[in-house]
Amino acid sequence: MISLDITLKLSPAAISVQRKELADAEALYQTLINALQSPTPQLLELTCEKQTEKKVALMSDQISAVILSQKDGAANAGRVPGFAALGQGN
Repeated sequence: MISLDITLKLSPAAISVQRKELADAEALYQTLINALQSPTPQLLELTCEKQTEKKVALMSDQISAVILSQKDGAANAGRVPGFAALGQGN
């Protein structure tokens, strides 16, 4: 499962959606990057392939970061998601 974690401005929590295939995750990542580069804010409606009932709508001008990462389950046990793990000496 590939996860896209989206951090919003003025919000401590990230929004996560998952994709089963790397190509689908990279396509969504590129869609988000294109929306960020657009001069006009866009409403983005996202769904999750892991939890099919999970839906979220957000405005592109509120996104501050997008992280694309592989979620292996046991391989990530005990690790902090995102880039914060770099400063923990793991």
